Amino acid sequence: HGATELDEIGTEVLPRRTPAPAWVPTAKGEEGDFCLRSSDCAAGLCCARHFWSKICKPVLREGQVCTRHRRKGTHGLEIFQRCQCAEGLACRLQREQGPADPSRLHTCQRH
Repeated sequence: HGATELDEIGTEVLPRRTPAPAWVPTAKGEEGDFCLRSSDCAAGLCCARHFWSKICKPVLREGQVCTRHRRKGTHGLEIFQRCQCAEGLACRLQREQGPADPSRLHTCQRH
């Protein structure tokens, strides 16, 4: 009679926060298309979080604002992620700012 008690326990189904897409992409995603990883997106795009899903967004070009992560793993906490800087560029503190500037804005700059 112990088996029937176990059947009654644990039958509650918990809803998933973000359902997995029921599609399998056949072509590379364009900007704004849903994705799971950057390889799902066309050239010049990366897969980044936008609210609670992920979409293809453009890779950052020279002079665009970027996000510099001080601690490994903090990238996953953002609701609106940015792509990395394009090849040959690095996310660095904007040069024009003075040392006392608290905004600490980072932009994509040539190495």
